[in-house]
Amino acid sequence: MNSPKPSVLFVCVHNAGRSQMAAGFLREIAGDSVEVFSGGTAPKDSVNPVAVEAMGELGIDISENLPKKLTDDAVKQSDVVITMGCGDECPFYPGKRYEDWQLDDPAGQNIEQVRTIRDDIRGRVQELVGSLNVEV
Repeated sequence: MNSPKPSVLFVCVHNAGRSQMAAGFLREIAGDSVEVFSGGTAPKDSVNPVAVEAMGELGIDISENLPKKLTDDAVKQSDVVITMGCGDECPFYPGKRYEDWQLDDPAGQNIEQVRTIRDDIRGRVQELVGSLNVEV
């Protein structure tokens, strides 16, 4: 590993919905026991407001987050790389743990649909935390 604590990178195309929600959940659940990064292959200018609303319903504020461009360095620094719909655009480095989460894109979805995506992400992040062997 690159550091005493594991690092996780969440990647989706726009870094405005799925990856932001996943990063928010991981920070909320694992606190500072895990380094959390996110990025997008074609980042938007801002986080999806419906994703912000859905996370806010659970007391997790992602409203100040800004989408970031995925970099090779971010992948190199991470122990676990979770991809969400970016396909072959995501860089691959041997020795990293990769997971591809098949999730609907919250872009253009109403709040009820985004809640379903959010809840799916929360369950996956909880499973991920369990596999990282960290104290929460």
